[in-house]
Amino acid sequence: MHPEKTNDTSETRSLRRRVRLLLSLFVVGLVLSGLTAVPIQTGMPILQKLAGEESRIGSWWPAFAAWISHVDRGVAEVGREQPFLFYGTDWLAFGHIAIAVFFLGPSRDPVRNLWVIHAGMIACILVIPWALVFGPIRGIPLFWRLIDCSFGVVGIVPLYLASRYTRRIAELDNQDVTAK
Repeated sequence: MHPEKTNDTSETRSLRRRVRLLLSLFVVGLVLSGLTAVPIQTGMPILQKLAGEESRIGSWWPAFAAWISHVDRGVAEVGREQPFLFYGTDWLAFGHIAIAVFFLGPSRDPVRNLWVIHAGMIACILVIPWALVFGPIRGIPLFWRLIDCSFGVVGIVPLYLASRYTRRIAELDNQDVTAK
């Protein structure tokens, strides 16, 4: 039997539930953010109506609205001229889902799979330089790069808490093993 399975105190059970909840939130966010890339051709016209230059948002955040309108025009043009490029966004969505699958392990056994949580935290940190380096190369405005960075900032919170709770579970497990 694994040492992490021998300690079944109410504190350990509570910590395990918290870890599962936090990882579930992270996985849902990861999958949903990835899946938004698939309907880009049908979604951009909707976003254009809601947040483009002719929208209410356009009156109070013109730079954002202009960017949405610019992206909508670009998506429409690429859809007409080079639709195969959207295959890349399909794979982006797949990548999000594939990464989410790795978090099933820590949901079942967080102590043994703590490395997955830590790898996710590293990925969240890497979102920031990735967006700040490649954004300007691709002509992405600063405010949008900051929105992209926020995914890493927000994503690291549940992973950090899951890591902290998992380390506490390991401490309790070690206490239980040494007490026997």
